[in-house]
Amino acid sequence: MPLCFIEPEQAIRVVAESVGREARRQLLGGVVHAWVDEIPDDELENHYAQAIEDLDDDDLSMLAAWHASLDVGRPVATKEFLVGAFASLGEHRREALKIAAGFRGDEAFDAGMGEEQALDTVLPWLSAERTMALASEAVELYCWDRLGSEN
Repeated sequence: MPLCFIEPEQAIRVVAESVGREARRQLLGGVVHAWVDEIPDDELENHYAQAIEDLDDDDLSMLAAWHASLDVGRPVATKEFLVGAFASLGEHRREALKIAAGFRGDEAFDAGMGEEQALDTVLPWLSAERTMALASEAVELYCWDRLGSEN
């Protein structure tokens, strides 16, 4: 079956609908990471606060443990501490947001939030170059999924 798409965004959507659960989860994770990379620096803290707002205690503990690995002080697994410590992460702020957004995305995915809704939320914010790179990754995931992964 030939794969022909007019827009990279549509390629990502078609692949998301065509692959198994694990490949879909990976694709959505890649989309979220790309979105974080596109956020202007001055908006990172606001998005981080939003990302951790609905995290459960287990996710907050894992995020605090990640903070501890960076030696930014003695972490506390609370939203207040994590938001307050965000600025001290320096060059690691985007990585912290990717982790928090990933936890939130996993929870939404497990709760039944559709991939389509997640893609509708994130894809419009991505640059054309980033969308093209994601479309390429999506096709690779499609091949990985169809060529016999344990999915």
